[in-house]
Amino acid sequence: MNALLITSTKNPKVKHACSLRERRERDREGVTILEGYRELSRAHMLGIRIRECFCCPELYLGENEDSLLESIQASGAEIYQTTPEILTRLAYRDRPEGLIAIAEMKKKGLESIPLKENGLYLVAETIEKPGNLGSILRSADAVNATGVIVCNRQTDIFNPNVIRASTGAIFSVPLAETSSEEAVEWLRKNNIKSLAATPHTDKIYTETDMTGPVAIVVGAEQYGLSDYWMNAADLQVVIPMLGKMDSLNVATAATLLLYEAARQRNWKS
Repeated sequence: MNALLITSTKNPKVKHACSLRERRERDREGVTILEGYRELSRAHMLGIRIRECFCCPELYLGENEDSLLESIQASGAEIYQTTPEILTRLAYRDRPEGLIAIAEMKKKGLESIPLKENGLYLVAETIEKPGNLGSILRSADAVNATGVIVCNRQTDIFNPNVIRASTGAIFSVPLAETSSEEAVEWLRKNNIKSLAATPHTDKIYTETDMTGPVAIVVGAEQYGLSDYWMNAADLQVVIPMLGKMDSLNVATAATLLLYEAARQRNWKS
């Protein structure tokens, strides 16, 4: 592996990478930041194009980083070896793992979501916290969901913290961004039943048939689903709350519903 050594924080490559901490700059270039061995290796394995990668051997946590970098370089990426100071400046994490990359990530619409017999979809409306969106994507990958649709987003779907929370699942799950109105139209057009999670119904989620083509719809952390989705949904279900609280974290709720759908399908992909 041939890596260019960078030792100054004033280097143009470092300045450019630092500018990508701003969402506006990432959106303008159509890129995101990948940090850590797991996220970087999964992105590379799944064919995400990596433009540049900064590495610092002093911060590695394992022994496979160099072989990963060789493979990434062979795919056309530039590799830069830096100091711990520079890597720490570029990192989002308190404890950098020695690898930070700039990768191309293009936002996609509903045309990127596959249509599948008895498909299982997840619709996430106005999710605000990157960690929750990342966890939802991780659960969607775990049940081999057909696709995830993000509606009326409140957070950048390619925020590095979303990628981190998804543990790289953002690269494996078909993902689209659209409006709620377009999502409802798409679901109806393709005969996909929408199932809204809400505390305001008596229908328990485990008593609802999820074996056909279905889209599980979850809403914002604080207020839940909008009136638009509550009125548009074909079914409403509740996750019983037996304690003092009246709702679950949105990622937890999405996970329960996805796994119930997978259970009803006898865990078949």
